[in-house]
Amino acid sequence: MPRIRCHYVDCVFLDEGYCAAAAVELDSEEGCLTYAAAGEVSAEDAWDDNEALEEEWEEAGFAPDEEEDEDDELEEEEEDDDFEDE
Repeated sequence: MPRIRCHYVDCVFLDEGYCAAAAVELDSEEGCLTYAAAGEVSAEDAWDDNEALEEEWEEAGFAPDEEEDEDDELEEEEEDDDFEDE
């Protein structure tokens, strides 16, 4: 997964210099439209925004394939089994 280095120092999504938002919207003239100053948006509001974005992406056809989800679940189960063997 690509990581986006963020130059805003007061963004609620900033995590050790990188953007931690689930989705990022950029505008060539206005910059990062996902940016929200710390204290301006509560964590709960940020989650609501992310859920709304996810719904928009699903409606636009960018939802992950069910096959990919199943593969991820299988990988997680295999990792869990590896830890149990130790």
